Amino acid sequence: MNNNEHPTKRCGMTAEDLLRLRSVRDPHYAPDGTRVVFVEKSIDEEKQYRSHLYMWTEDGAVRPWTFGRWRDTKPRFSPKGEVIAFLSDRFGRAQLWLLPAHGGEARQLTFFKNGVRDYIWSPEGTFLIALTALGDDETIADREEPEKKETKPADLKPRMVERLYYKSDAAGFLDGKQAVLVRIDAATGKAEALTSREEEIGSFAMSPNGRTLAFVANRNEDPDTVFTRDIVLLDLESKAETNVTNGCGTFASLAWSPDGTKLAAIGHDLAYLGATLHRLYVFEPERGTARVLTADWDVHLGDVMIGDMHADAKGPGPIWANDGSGLYVTVSDRGRVNVFFIPLDGPVVPIIEGDFHVYGLAVHPNEQQAVAAISEPTVIGDLYAISLESGAKTRLTTVNEALENEVALADAEPFTYQSTDGSDIQGWIMKPPGLGEGEKAPLVVEIHGGPHAMYGFTFFHEFQLLVSRGYAVLFTNPRGSHGYGQAFVNAVRGDYGGMDYEDIMAGVDAAIRQFDFIDETRLGVTGGSYGGFMTNWIVGHTNRFKAAVTQRSISNWLSFSGVSDIGYFFTKWEIGCDMWEDAERLWHHSPLKYVKQMNTPLLILHSERDYRCPIEQAEQLFIALKQLGRETKFVRFPDANHDLSRTGNPTLRLERLRHIVEWFDHYLKESLH
Repeated sequence: MNNNEHPTKRCGMTAEDLLRLRSVRDPHYAPDGTRVVFVEKSIDEEKQYRSHLYMWTEDGAVRPWTFGRWRDTKPRFSPKGEVIAFLSDRFGRAQLWLLPAHGGEARQLTFFKNGVRDYIWSPEGTFLIALTALGDDETIADREEPEKKETKPADLKPRMVERLYYKSDAAGFLDGKQAVLVRIDAATGKAEALTSREEEIGSFAMSPNGRTLAFVANRNEDPDTVFTRDIVLLDLESKAETNVTNGCGTFASLAWSPDGTKLAAIGHDLAYLGATLHRLYVFEPERGTARVLTADWDVHLGDVMIGDMHADAKGPGPIWANDGSGLYVTVSDRGRVNVFFIPLDGPVVPIIEGDFHVYGLAVHPNEQQAVAAISEPTVIGDLYAISLESGAKTRLTTVNEALENEVALADAEPFTYQSTDGSDIQGWIMKPPGLGEGEKAPLVVEIHGGPHAMYGFTFFHEFQLLVSRGYAVLFTNPRGSHGYGQAFVNAVRGDYGGMDYEDIMAGVDAAIRQFDFIDETRLGVTGGSYGGFMTNWIVGHTNRFKAAVTQRSISNWLSFSGVSDIGYFFTKWEIGCDMWEDAERLWHHSPLKYVKQMNTPLLILHSERDYRCPIEQAEQLFIALKQLGRETKFVRFPDANHDLSRTGNPTLRLERLRHIVEWFDHYLKESLH
């Protein structure tokens, strides 16, 4: 029975259901394949995020493995399966902890002043490599300090800035901290720095013989303006370093082959700058060779799905087959994130394929099955055991079963339409549960950020909330989106507000023609980041919409280039110039230029600590609209950054949803009465 027809369920999600949603992620097999450790993330009664480790065993049981009012993440079995390492913030910053694999008390292994960002086990399990950060006068011997009290006025000091890249939306002001890889004895916790201070360190991996550490670093003389990231090999005995890539691209997700002769990485050559598809590389350091295994495959490797439930769930990088014949990878393609096997020689083979979002993956040591974290529009997300031969799926967890049984979730129906230039564009429509025969619903058009990202077959709480309130929801992947090849994702660069706008508007027309339950007189539009830019652009170029909500948006490329943490290069990459080269071009693509044409009631939502699209972008737009006497409201979210809608403070996330719904209700429903 379709969820829309279920007679006993209430019709869809409420905003408060956000507090009940649970996300299972990051599964990892024990070395013998008999157990899987994973993470369950939730929101507690104090509206705070918590995450704990859980264990699935072959008898089908799922048991909690850690408890408490904190966040435990990134569990990894030791090579012999006796110990589980994980990160926990139970006493402040995330530090490395060890826990007996069959239960017992956890032991804190690191006490670094700035915590641990990531780690790996050594092949024999006697030590771990951890990534931490150090300030100018700090060492790895410095311990984390108790949380500082409120700063007194007399203690305030100016912040000296000398670099282009001095702040980050994720980390705030960087304050000169640099990355260091540290070797940590598993028994004693004794620490030894392996690398000097680096501008940044990405992925790192240990060779099977334990002698060589590979890591990704930006070694450029000017790392603020040159964005190649090299693979560096460090001989742990001699401390000699070898640069494998020498500035030929940007790389991540390192993985050594089982025999240690090859090193796989996900990367690209920046041919299309930030719009370049990610490829699978295989290096043979001893022979000095490199191959791009997916050079002729027009897809993007990795997970670029947009959603508000699993956005911070990092899927796996490439996983080698035991015999070294190839690698398992996730691929973003046409609204799906699936798993493929890429052999060193031979055609690509689909492994886990369907209309869903694989956001976590672990391959069984015998390679006959895998455990995948999978989400669908009507499945919030669970772990499944999947046969790698037949593709048969067995659900292992049911963490949201009570809610899914209680609520009638709306499915997302895919459809393809033609834009004004004949290009095929993919979209989805969601019909309100319980909508009667012959009844019509107002339509809300959702526009994703990026723009180099992808909507698709995944659960989206915000969308379910809107359909529960009686709105049809349309979402599309206009040009600039991933999932449709290199030419498609690159097509938006230099053309913001051009054919991408046409793609979205053509989608509205196609949906109205194809789905007779849409009331074309009651249209709303919303989006965040690039989606906020496009929302602003739309209301400056048509009066077709009765209400709009712009979120964490861009309104003025001239000022954005100087205030965003990435603006100084992103503006040139995406629009095509710096302000001193062609200010008129930047102004032409700025929605603020068209503010006098904006007549649609516009709600402006923005986070006060958003360094990606700083709040001045919203301030400029709001003040101009108010001066012109337009209908607008400006909602500012304190202590929130660009990721408010996905990983922000749960209380503020609820407030955000309330404002969106109330705005659309007022202008698309109440105004009719």
